[in-house]
Amino acid sequence: MSADITIEFHSRSQTELQLRRIEHAMRQTYPVPIAGFLSDVFFSSQRAVGIVFGHIDPGVYEQRADGHILQTAAICRLWKQGRFWVATTEEGRYVLTSFMRDVGRKSLRVLIEKAESHS
Repeated sequence: MSADITIEFHSRSQTELQLRRIEHAMRQTYPVPIAGFLSDVFFSSQRAVGIVFGHIDPGVYEQRADGHILQTAAICRLWKQGRFWVATTEEGRYVLTSFMRDVGRKSLRVLIEKAESHS
């Protein structure tokens, strides 16, 4: 019996604007340690999904290496630090450098509204 393995590459090139935002976010100082930087973010099931850069632990198989899609654990806290949003999860804190067109900011508003209605 043959064991076929299918590998899909989900990363794509970032625009110049996105790369500049990532660079600015990485240069900014934060009052807490940052696990990584996420670009093209949207939210689903109280988790952030985006393309990761600068993760402090890329993983044994580099599953969190630059340019890979990352889904965070459930977000415990979300706040604005300068020009960027910072999401705290059980895994660490992630700086959100840009949002996915058409769905990113909309899903952020939905997440905030749900959090406010439960408090």
